[in-house]
Amino acid sequence: MKKIPKIGCACEKPTQNYTEYRSSEVGVDHTNGRNAEVTIQQCKLCQRIWVHYFVEFENDSNSGRWYKGIVAKKDLSGITPENAVEHLENLEWYVYGGSFFENVVTFGEGKVNVDR
Repeated sequence: MKKIPKIGCACEKPTQNYTEYRSSEVGVDHTNGRNAEVTIQQCKLCQRIWVHYFVEFENDSNSGRWYKGIVAKKDLSGITPENAVEHLENLEWYVYGGSFFENVVTFGEGKVNVDR
């Protein structure tokens, strides 16, 4: 796998008001009742493409969490709601945050925590 450099763009450490993306929906991942929203985002500043995975469980206001990781253009057509988690877990690094993590945005690698 090609090494993905961190370049210091705002898309690597987004704030809640960071809106410099072009987004398109991939669909909903229903695996294990997650009903997670999967989108593709392209940063308007650096042009990198990300897969964004968001899950929040009903009746638990602190369960919201999102993960996003770089996707190569050649791999875009292979991203589905059902394999987005696997894609993220196989990356060298990804970015994550949300109420589940006390709204701290940070870098991670390996397994993602998307189940109840």
